[in-house]
Amino acid sequence: MLALELSEFGASAVQAVPGGVAFEGDTRVVYRANLESRIATRVLLRLFTTNYRNEADIYRAAYEVDWPQRFDVARSIRVYLTAQRCPLKSLDFLTLRIKDAVCDRFRSAAGSRPNVDTRAPEVRIHAFLDATQFTLYLDTSGEPLFKRGARAAQGEAPLKENLAAGILRLAAWQPGSALLDPMCGGGTILVEAAQIALDIAPGGARSFGFERLKDFDATLWRGLRDEAGARRKPVVPLPIYGSDLYGDTLKLAHANLSAAGLEGAVQLKQANALEIPAPAASGVLVTNPPYGERMGEQQDLAAFYPKFGDALKQKFAGWDCYILSADMSLPKLIKLQVSKRTPLFNGALECRLFEYKIIAGSMRTPRPA
Repeated sequence: MLALELSEFGASAVQAVPGGVAFEGDTRVVYRANLESRIATRVLLRLFTTNYRNEADIYRAAYEVDWPQRFDVARSIRVYLTAQRCPLKSLDFLTLRIKDAVCDRFRSAAGSRPNVDTRAPEVRIHAFLDATQFTLYLDTSGEPLFKRGARAAQGEAPLKENLAAGILRLAAWQPGSALLDPMCGGGTILVEAAQIALDIAPGGARSFGFERLKDFDATLWRGLRDEAGARRKPVVPLPIYGSDLYGDTLKLAHANLSAAGLEGAVQLKQANALEIPAPAASGVLVTNPPYGERMGEQQDLAAFYPKFGDALKQKFAGWDCYILSADMSLPKLIKLQVSKRTPLFNGALECRLFEYKIIAGSMRTPRPA
């Protein structure tokens, strides 16, 4: 889904790779990917990939980058490191050596070094190590892109915005067709759907890491933001519906829609998911129901899922239904025929997006007489 999205922004050599998507593009593509990608978590500029054998190789390669040409010494920094099958013992020490290389290069060139800020760095440097290769990236995003800058409140287990947007794309939902989330929680799926329908750039209300780099093109950036703003449609009532059993939870959804300037676009009401009727003859139902961590909750859900499956069969014929859950027993309990299972991660939590095509009557083939 992300590869398709990046191609729409003018990216070239787009290739899905483990953990992300590799692509090529000019400054315009980098800025657009940050401003308009609904699915990406961050956009990293690859500085180099090189072989290594020891800590000295890591330091040497990082030192060779002309960091003073990339950003000003007054900018605070932080180095992030991840590794797979790395033979070197201490990742913390390697992170420190990369930081030292950056600071030493500045000290050699300018006589001073940037400060380290582990909480809110202005410039983020990402390193990745596998068994033989060292790759270094400069982060053009800053804060993760799922932080749209407009969430006012969140519930106990909020869905990340880019995951919600990706699910909507996997569900092939199109603006103008009905969308329902009958267990909407804080309303993340609804907010993302409304932004898609109204062509609102997801990054329009926030800043980005590339704005703090020396090659930042303010004129180009201002033009791209103006173009995105000109495409934005006025807020009108949309066929997007949300409900939740609990009034306090529904207040969170109202607050988040209001913070995004979308409260008039989405219809919310307090209702039981087992009782709510289909708001249209056909459409897409997308929801992330609660999952049980304790035995009592698991027993409650084991009783709920069959009833929810019955409600879908009785009231949602003609609808495509998508349920994101970490509970792998859901398909057995809900007693509906799954047409597709898509593995997804909500943070560190492994989930499945279960697809159900609801038709009138039984899915079972009748036995011959």
